[in-house]
Amino acid sequence: MLVDGAGLWLAETNSWVLARERGGPAIVVDAPPDPSGVAQLLARHDLTPVALLATHGHADHIGGAGAVAARYALSAYLHPDDDWLALDPAEQLRMLWGMVPPGEYSRPERWERLHHGQRLDLAGLAVAVIHTPGHTPGHCCFHLPGEGLLFSGDQLFAGSIGRTDLPGGDFGALMQSMRDRVLTLAPDTAVFPGHGPTTTLARELESNPFLEALRT
Repeated sequence: MLVDGAGLWLAETNSWVLARERGGPAIVVDAPPDPSGVAQLLARHDLTPVALLATHGHADHIGGAGAVAARYALSAYLHPDDDWLALDPAEQLRMLWGMVPPGEYSRPERWERLHHGQRLDLAGLAVAVIHTPGHTPGHCCFHLPGEGLLFSGDQLFAGSIGRTDLPGGDFGALMQSMRDRVLTLAPDTAVFPGHGPTTTLARELESNPFLEALRT
């Protein structure tokens, strides 16, 4: 099993590539507005992506999705509850920040729809879709139960959780998602977040201050 990633663009958003082995098909998780960074990750291991999985519709995670989808002729997946966010990544940033940072902003011709409990068989890997609303209404985590991996997007970070003060955010929903759909996974699950370093569920249950109320 091969997993590699890098913090790309201004927000240091993690883009992850995962594959069974070098030189074969791969999955990309999130595509910031720096598609060249995704291309470098793939080239490093001679990988050909077959799908792009978007954890949610914020521009720092899907701003480059159209460019990646077009370059590799692959399918891009997003939960439909975030369709409204993904309509225009550049305009989203203009509304939130009052400006559009440099980057390549484009959306795929279409999004394949994700839903909770869905199983995707891609690149020889079985991926379970976990809908975790809270950071955004359509936020999803991607669990590889056979590998013990969780790509948590902006749901869970090392020592923190996703912010909920942006449009569509809901702290109560995020914590319910955490309790009912994330922390029910095996404690030794390795967590690959949308920002920052990797961690494990056991480590976060032990030390993450935002999960204190959920430890009992």
